[in-house]
Amino acid sequence: DAIVNAANEHLQHGGGVAWAISKKGGATIQRESDDWVRKHGPVPHALPAWTSGGLLPAKYVIHAVGPVWGDTHDVGTSGDEDGQLSDAVTGSLKVADELQCKSISMPAISTGIFGFPKDRAAGIIFSSIEKYFAKNQNSGVTQVRIVLFDQATIDSFMKQWVE
Repeated sequence: DAIVNAANEHLQHGGGVAWAISKKGGATIQRESDDWVRKHGPVPHALPAWTSGGLLPAKYVIHAVGPVWGDTHDVGTSGDEDGQLSDAVTGSLKVADELQCKSISMPAISTGIFGFPKDRAAGIIFSSIEKYFAKNQNSGVTQVRIVLFDQATIDSFMKQWVE
């Protein structure tokens, strides 16, 4: 029903997963993203934006803003990248529930151009998903897929999964 886009706070889908989703989904996704930012302002970690899926087979794209690893110089940034990543994952699941999605697919948020260490991100993402469903036992989301693209990321996530 929904896929998660690893986005920046201005929803400018110029690189990485965001670029690939925007390209495949067509101009509608960027147009709706621009409209969202005009209406709501920059997207915070804990409150992902969402758009239609455009030309994608998904109904929705949930635009989660993960942290930039080591980026603590921005005003209002606490340096809590772990918490910000957890917020992005939890927020994505909450939006999926609000949109009445049964399934959601998400990438390894922040591990690409944002530089978050893959092993660390895997543990946080798995833990955040587990905690969300422990607190939201009546969630309508019945399937969460983690979509990984390269062997190093797959290895990191598999290592965390078995621990």
